Amino acid sequence: MKRRATAVAHGAATIVNAITLGRGAAFGVDLWTKAEVELTNKAGIIKAEITSDPKECPLLVEKTSTRVLERFGLEKSFGVQITTQSNIPIARGLKSSSTAANATALATVAALDKQLDDLEIIKIGVEAAFDAKVTLTGAFDDACASYFGGAVITDNLNRQILKQIPLPQDVVVLFYVPPQKAYTINSDVSRLKTVKSLVETALEKAIDGKLWDALTLNGLVYSVASNQNPAIAIDALAAGAVAAGLCGKGPAVTAITPKDSIKKVKAAWQNYEGEIIQAYPNSKKAEVL
Repeated sequence: MKRRATAVAHGAATIVNAITLGRGAAFGVDLWTKAEVELTNKAGIIKAEITSDPKECPLLVEKTSTRVLERFGLEKSFGVQITTQSNIPIARGLKSSSTAANATALATVAALDKQLDDLEIIKIGVEAAFDAKVTLTGAFDDACASYFGGAVITDNLNRQILKQIPLPQDVVVLFYVPPQKAYTINSDVSRLKTVKSLVETALEKAIDGKLWDALTLNGLVYSVASNQNPAIAIDALAAGAVAAGLCGKGPAVTAITPKDSIKKVKAAWQNYEGEIIQAYPNSKKAEVL
């Protein structure tokens, strides 16, 4: 038995938010979270540290490791010490939870020297997200995009991948990240469901392969429905982005940008308080390091 392992999962961004439909779409980006897992002899004691944001609650990764131990009937044999590090800002809609759960599940399985198929690892993280009360839908779409890379369209309620689509590599992904945090569990679902038919249209566009049209429509609709500023996305579109919209429940905004428009989009966002993160589409799978 290895007893120690490190895994990395990459980030993701929203194409269609699954809160209103139970179905959604997301795509991989090359942001990342690494999880280092060490088994201990202190059975039942699961402790975690988020080194990149120590004030954040580590309950999700602790619940993820717990579920892996339970999957193999080893919860009375081992404790776990988990350390995560990430360049993904937490609670901004940038899929930090899904990415951390994927990396932690993968590392815990590897530390136990066990094998699980990819979807089972993803589903362990999704269940842990419910345990930790950090999700409303399970975020299966985000978890799949993080784990597999590329674009995915999923049925979150039944935990099924409906379609996987390769991503173009000739664009840059820019994120406007405001300083304030927003937690998914606090979303006003009844208000968001008032725009259900428009979100359905966005999902249809995604299924047809019109990923960026879907992202823009979804993002603008959810911005208005959740009282967030749609002008941030519109400013990016006016500056040359091919798509822009709210990422997840926000407050971050995604812009898909041709390389020759990067400076213009960044300049358009300089008027807003916060930071701008530059990333690229990711098609690489999560892996044990």
